[in-house]
Amino acid sequence: MTSDKPSEGLRDRKKRATRAQLSAIALRHAIERGVAGVRVEDIAAEANVAPRTFNNYFRSKEAAIVGTATIRADRFCEILRSRPGSEPLNDALREAAVALFEQEPDREWIARARLIRGEPSLLAEARKSDIMIEHSIAAEIGRRTDTDPATNLSPRLAAATTVSAIHAAVQFWLDAPKEGALRGMVESAMTMLHINFDE
Repeated sequence: MTSDKPSEGLRDRKKRATRAQLSAIALRHAIERGVAGVRVEDIAAEANVAPRTFNNYFRSKEAAIVGTATIRADRFCEILRSRPGSEPLNDALREAAVALFEQEPDREWIARARLIRGEPSLLAEARKSDIMIEHSIAAEIGRRTDTDPATNLSPRLAAATTVSAIHAAVQFWLDAPKEGALRGMVESAMTMLHINFDE
């Protein structure tokens, strides 16, 4: 069973757009200059906002650089929410994951993924981000299944397993040239995954 969520207002859309813009600028600066060369003041200036506005969205430049992952998690939850309520959870999770990779990664996306893997500070921030992402996905799974993640482990376990499967597929694809699209790799990983969720 699913529950409706209020539609996103103009203010929320603007905030999301600002967050995405700041993250994209931070990422580009990191790729061009290295993480050490990224300055919050430069990111804010390019986005035409005050540094304190940046701090309202991100606690550090590292958080901004990896921030696109949180944006993708929001998209994942939106897709999952739009799936038919009668669809089995495993199928819904697979389709939501695959939909994130409908467009093949461009050079910037690949550069970002490799940058995060190669920078300890970014890798640590990505791990923190993963925890928030898992909570968001668990909450959406909870809504879908009428299960409270605060009192039932199943939504949290399903979310953590889904995030891990996507990471494994992406890392496997990045490690060496592979035939086929990343989308297919993610689909294969999610197909191998079977969450025994007691609904």
